[in-house]
Amino acid sequence: MRLDPLPAAPRGCFTRVALALAVLALSGCAAMNASQPQASLLDAPALGLSVDTGPTVTLQDAWWREFGDAQLNRLIDSALASNPSLKVAQARLARAQAAADITDAAAGPQVGVGVDAMRQQFTATGMIPPPLAGSIYETGTAQFTGSWELDFFGKNRAALEAALGVAHAARADADAARMLLASNVARSYFQLIRLNEQVQVAQRTLAQRTQTLDLVRQRVDAGLDTSLELRQSEGGLPDARLQIETLQEQITLGRNALAALMGQTSANLVLEIPAPAAIKPIALATHVPSDLLGRRADIAAARWRVEAATQDVGVARTQFYPNINLVAFAGFSSIGLDRLLDAGSQQWGVGPALRLPLFDGGRLRANLRGKAAELDGAIESYNATVLDAVREVTDQLASSQAIGRQQQAQRLAQGFAESAYEIAVQRYEAGLANLLQVLSAETAVLNQRRLGVDLAARALDTQVALMRALGGGYRAELPAFSGTRCVDCGSGPQ
Repeated sequence: MRLDPLPAAPRGCFTRVALALAVLALSGCAAMNASQPQASLLDAPALGLSVDTGPTVTLQDAWWREFGDAQLNRLIDSALASNPSLKVAQARLARAQAAADITDAAAGPQVGVGVDAMRQQFTATGMIPPPLAGSIYETGTAQFTGSWELDFFGKNRAALEAALGVAHAARADADAARMLLASNVARSYFQLIRLNEQVQVAQRTLAQRTQTLDLVRQRVDAGLDTSLELRQSEGGLPDARLQIETLQEQITLGRNALAALMGQTSANLVLEIPAPAAIKPIALATHVPSDLLGRRADIAAARWRVEAATQDVGVARTQFYPNINLVAFAGFSSIGLDRLLDAGSQQWGVGPALRLPLFDGGRLRANLRGKAAELDGAIESYNATVLDAVREVTDQLASSQAIGRQQQAQRLAQGFAESAYEIAVQRYEAGLANLLQVLSAETAVLNQRRLGVDLAARALDTQVALMRALGGGYRAELPAFSGTRCVDCGSGPQ
């Protein structure tokens, strides 16, 4: 049978095909350019962090050791080793790193081996000729297969960068969780110190009111006071006991919370609450540092998510370009397993494979718009994190300075109250005043002590909060600050 040659294609046909492909490429470029991200990153100068206005405090990674409390160090070290929430963050980091390794492996050559054996009856009414038609034979195949996707347009590179960005973000999240856990343990510990001191003040208040009641009873018996003064004095004792019980409840709840942070039960928590004077104050910053964006793990995590989203946009853009692979196989295939390894059963093949999307109902454009929207969301999330960080540092600095001024005023007021109490005691010992005046003066002293305990605890809590707000010694490795990267049509991810 003679086959006639195919008629030559008209010369203008190739021109029309090339023109159609060019139109498709340009329309793809227009679709990509219409899907540019709209958000932009906030940088340090835009936040007013370009110039330092005072001395910079250098924080250590284990900043809590500067408080000089060995028990606090032990508690935080135990929490960092046993807290379940921190282990969850570490597991997420391991998963993100594994995903990056999978993406990296997919970009290289892939080689596999397959062995198939089958007993099969071939159809007698199909295209299979005799003697196979209608017969039963064993068939077998044993061959190596290989493929390698050529990354001409940077799709695999962008996918790897996106996966690495997610891994970096997971690492920063784990660091942020570590910082949050350490600060929560320290704040819970200092809260227990405050409650313990308040219990002592409340116990002294109860003792003072008991003395007052005894004295009033004596005065009532002597006819110097009435039942009104007696009932007023009696009402002070239940109120003092209520304060003690409330504080004891808070101590129990605080111990439970501290034990939970350490990944254990309160029954196993060994804790001796120290006096506030045993805690050393930490030198605090006086301004928002210019490098704040590189000090905080949560900002670093948000920044790496922007980087991952940027690379995802690049991957979505490369979907408009051809996918080129090298495919190869070599092995044996035969009908009849006894001849599978014969020389005549050898087979092999090698060649390129190209896939180019032409019409997909707008799927690729919708995917690109979705990735651009995700990038906008990541950028705005980063901006919100940065603004919250600056506000948090500013708030803690303001609180720290205000508490310092309040402590000065409180110490002055306590000095006056103690001086008045000493005068009242001296007058009582000289017979110039009664015990009620002494107890009244002591009440003012106890009120000032209670206020002093609260202010001292607030000062410690603010120090911890400021350490956390300043990053606690964290130093981020951030991608280059370039805002959203524009990928030009036809050039692939930049």
